[in-house]
Amino acid sequence: MLFAAGFGTRMGTLTAARPKPLIEVAGRPLIDHALALTQGLRVVVNTHYHADQIAAHLAGRGVAISHEPAILDTGGGLKAALPVLGGGAVFTLNSDAVWAGPNPLGVLRAAWRPGMAALLLLVPRARVRGRDGPGDARIDAGGRLIWGGDMVYSGAQIIDPAPLADIPGAAFPMHRLWDRAAGAIHAVPYRGLWCDVGHPGGIAAAEAMLAEHP
Repeated sequence: MLFAAGFGTRMGTLTAARPKPLIEVAGRPLIDHALALTQGLRVVVNTHYHADQIAAHLAGRGVAISHEPAILDTGGGLKAALPVLGGGAVFTLNSDAVWAGPNPLGVLRAAWRPGMAALLLLVPRARVRGRDGPGDARIDAGGRLIWGGDMVYSGAQIIDPAPLADIPGAAFPMHRLWDRAAGAIHAVPYRGLWCDVGHPGGIAAAEAMLAEHP
């Protein structure tokens, strides 16, 4: 599940006439950087803002689209896409980040174990680019995620979406799903570099990162 429905308001005028996933970094749209990580996987992309542009860009590439007539946030977007995704655990990935290092989905796949409700990929603060401020979480000795810490949630995870059926409403954040599985949320660190490209400054930061670590 690749999230691409948002308005991209942090990008300012850059998203006045196009969706954030189509902003180019190092000569490629952000969504193409994300899709390059999904080789061999069935991919569903959710759309809303300038959905026609994203659909045209993805045409003929074997990507399924879950169109949202209203913004549903990440949890609601995943719930709405379940009929397209099918059953079982799924990867979710934000489309406004660029990576340098091992494939983050491969890192998650290698660490996923039965019984996990979710497995989140966290980036040590020193390996984060394009983002200031504190981290989001830490990993305890048992590999479980503890909110509050110096590691940054990358937007990449594997999650069992089954509990979504019991969450009322259409629009809600992913945290509502995580909260229902407290104690079974695990995390794994990412040893490469990760750049937040959700704002204009992130474009230059990502291009500099890729130039140094192609």
